[in-house]
Amino acid sequence: MNSKYMTKIALIAAIYTALCFVPGLSLISFGQIQVRIAEALTLLPLIDKKSIWGVTLGCFLANLIGAMTGLNPTGLIDAAVGTLATFLAAVCTYRFRDVLTFGIPMLSCLMPVIFNFFFVGCELAVLFMPDNVLLGTLINGSYVAIGELIAVTAGWFMIKALKKTEIFNS
Repeated sequence: MNSKYMTKIALIAAIYTALCFVPGLSLISFGQIQVRIAEALTLLPLIDKKSIWGVTLGCFLANLIGAMTGLNPTGLIDAAVGTLATFLAAVCTYRFRDVLTFGIPMLSCLMPVIFNFFFVGCELAVLFMPDNVLLGTLINGSYVAIGELIAVTAGWFMIKALKKTEIFNS
């Protein structure tokens, strides 16, 4: 691991974290109904494996800071559960990047949606609907998945633009 590698990870983590706390975006980055625009970065593993660590660290920091400042109603549990979902989604995004549907890595793009549906949906159900975790997971998971789909769609356009640059070469 060299300094250039560590710098890329730190920059991605910083951008992810900052996007969660931009005025206006911070209101929709946490909670039962959320559109975390920073999750667009979970598609970066399509073009750079190192970004797995950057988005994971960024998600952890955002969830931790959100819990400490009171913006994240799920508290510290999200620093573990939400970060695990983002890490697994980023790894699978990288692993399935060559599986194409109509020239698009659709399976890779759906990984953040699927993992957050189950992990964050279940987390929210346990916290806010403990009497019916299954129904709570389906309801909360659907809310999270819709927001995730919005972020991933933005992420796809970001990836297409970044592929035309030299930013991730080397």
